[in-house]
Amino acid sequence: MRGIPFACSPDQLKTLVAHRKGESDLVCRGGKWFLIATCDLPDPEVYEPVDWIGVDRGIVNLATTSDGTNYQGCRLSRYRRWQARKRAELQRKGSRSARRRLARRKRKEQRHATHVNHRVSKEIVSVAQRTGRGIAVEALGGIRERVRLRRDQRGALSSWPFHQLGQHLAYKACKAGVPFLEVDMAYTSQRCPRCGHTERANRPDRDRFRCRRCGLAGLADVVAGVNVRDRARSAWVFVTAPAPSS
Repeated sequence: MRGIPFACSPDQLKTLVAHRKGESDLVCRGGKWFLIATCDLPDPEVYEPVDWIGVDRGIVNLATTSDGTNYQGCRLSRYRRWQARKRAELQRKGSRSARRRLARRKRKEQRHATHVNHRVSKEIVSVAQRTGRGIAVEALGGIRERVRLRRDQRGALSSWPFHQLGQHLAYKACKAGVPFLEVDMAYTSQRCPRCGHTERANRPDRDRFRCRRCGLAGLADVVAGVNVRDRARSAWVFVTAPAPSS
């Protein structure tokens, strides 16, 4: 099909004219038509960071940076619980109109969580770009298989959008030329960034951190972000080190 009229923003039109690659797909979703086009954009040159922003991802707090900025997930959790109650009510009714409303709600919760992750990642990347720093996150791959949870906690973990937030941070950082690293996640919430003492008792509860050796105290998620930042500083040295001569 050729010559299909469509509407888009001026910036999107410039991108399509300059970087469109291959064919485009015309898709109908929810009674609306969308033109999905692939664009091959050149990656900007990654600058040398002056420092790093460590990002700790969680369920209660979606993201906490080493600067102390906290992006809470309580509103998203309340929204998910509200959506679950509405779905249960409609499923109990079982009428034709209830099934139609369930179909309309099918991807609403997913779109809302995606919007929240876009907003959080965009703000973190803009701060890193403005201050000339890089972004470091924990490598959380396979965490769902490694942890053991109670039955009432499994729903919260299965709907935890940490992987999507990491993907948004990665591609937005690449688009802006911001360095991005994934570091080892082991004991980031139990290690003291001042003296290096690592112990489970350093974190008496979910929110607080207090080192049993030197007495350093603070918010546990901020301490984890600082540990992620420190590991990124060490890892970047190995990433940018020249290859040894044969």
